[in-house]
Amino acid sequence: MEIKEKEEVIQQQYLTFFLADEEYAINIQRVKEIIEYTTVTKVPKVPEWIRGVINLRGNVVPVVDLTVRFGLKERPVSKTTCIVIVEIEQDSERAVMGVIADAVNQVIDLAPKDIEEPPAFGTRVRLEYLFGMGKLGKKFALILNIDSVLSNTELLTVSTLQSSTVNAPMDAGEIAEGQPEAT
Repeated sequence: MEIKEKEEVIQQQYLTFFLADEEYAINIQRVKEIIEYTTVTKVPKVPEWIRGVINLRGNVVPVVDLTVRFGLKERPVSKTTCIVIVEIEQDSERAVMGVIADAVNQVIDLAPKDIEEPPAFGTRVRLEYLFGMGKLGKKFALILNIDSVLSNTELLTVSTLQSSTVNAPMDAGEIAEGQPEAT
């Protein structure tokens, strides 16, 4: 008597958010938290898509603008703009970064059958940055491979940024409030 194994359908959850009117998704396991957009301290000599750093409970967190990273026009900050705090992994190293989103939409469940290969044309994002396209009813969300989007070169920039900023003294306003004082 032959026993048939059940075919497991493993769904994963994804956070969907908007960048320049396009819907994107990140595996929810990579999302640590979502925070209101706050003052981002600019840092000299970093790529323009690294907006700067924020002080998140005493930790220096680089903030990335994926809109600029993908070669799109930078968007103004609105009341729905937020920072998605993500954890990325490269070469067994983990780093926490903030990603600016125009708005967060929802958490969705996708089974492997709901994820299509990214098309070789028509997206504004390089194919190596995409894990696939998640079906959301009649439309799709571009599922980001966040490790690829923020690859080794960027991580080196970020670690330099974190170590140089950690050694920089904070003024009393930053220590007390977690944000720079208004000047």
